[in-house]
Amino acid sequence: MYKLAAKKILVCPLNWGLGHATRCVPLIRHFLADGKEVVIAADGYPLSFLREEFPELTFIEFPSYHITYSKNNSQVWAMLLSLPNVVAGIFREHRQLKKIVAEHRIDCVLSDNRFGLWHKGVHSIYMTHQLMIKMPCGLRFFEPFAWLIHRFFINKYDVCLVPDVQGKGAWAGDLTHKYPLPRNARFIGILSRFLGGENVTRFWKRVTFEIPEVLAVISGIEPQRSIFEKILIEEFLQKEYNSLIVRGLPSKEKTEKQIGNAKIVSHLSSEEMEFYLRNTPTVICRSGYSSIMDLAAIGRTAILVPTPGQTEQEYLAEYLSKEKGFVCVKQSKLKTFLRNKL
Repeated sequence: MYKLAAKKILVCPLNWGLGHATRCVPLIRHFLADGKEVVIAADGYPLSFLREEFPELTFIEFPSYHITYSKNNSQVWAMLLSLPNVVAGIFREHRQLKKIVAEHRIDCVLSDNRFGLWHKGVHSIYMTHQLMIKMPCGLRFFEPFAWLIHRFFINKYDVCLVPDVQGKGAWAGDLTHKYPLPRNARFIGILSRFLGGENVTRFWKRVTFEIPEVLAVISGIEPQRSIFEKILIEEFLQKEYNSLIVRGLPSKEKTEKQIGNAKIVSHLSSEEMEFYLRNTPTVICRSGYSSIMDLAAIGRTAILVPTPGQTEQEYLAEYLSKEKGFVCVKQSKLKTFLRNKL
């Protein structure tokens, strides 16, 4: 794990699904165990999630970039339309960071994939598994340019933490290893919020959960998050086996309902999620990198359904189905798969 001399650390995850927030959890725990003071700056569901995980910490509402996906199988136009918001967001967060650092006397900033959060006066850390950005087929020629643009921002930081293993056995494949590494890159291995060991054993002794036959974990950006959820609910309602659908919508109160043999919950604590992932025979989820890290940490594979048109997830699902024993199913073929295979 990464050692710091700093005493007060600002942690800032990107609001692009929950994954950037969940993988900050082990780092926050590490900093707290090392006697550091942690302040969390986030927005949306990442802010709600981290407040539930660390209610004792100081939180700052810190808007990220507004990104909306398309309902279609290509996200090219949706991403191009979002680009002005992203660029404006980078400049905005860079200005706001200076005020936060001064007001809260921050001496270290950890940015999870937020481009504009470097500060010349404090130790600045950038964390990403996408050292290169996968482009859609028609725009592959632009990949080297996207890599250079990303490298420009990475070089603004003192350190670039990469949650992967270096060389053989890498979980992110081309995303971390296709191009030369940044001068400030540091690989930190698998990064997961799951505790394992005695902590989980103590938790399991006091739970009486019924283990479903299938666990589906929903995540990602709208409207694709809801489309994925709708497909799963419609198909599971026709099944005789018990299933659990986790909607990935953290809030102060957990909501749940039972429809037929399908139990649908808004969210789970990290302990509950680990319990179900370890014990449920079949797991279905997006191929987001943080979900993959959580599965890797407990030695599980899953049925991966990449978000349509999200090139990173499509690549990871294909790569891991070949290299790590996962199963890749396109969302357009998910109904057929569920009817014939489960």
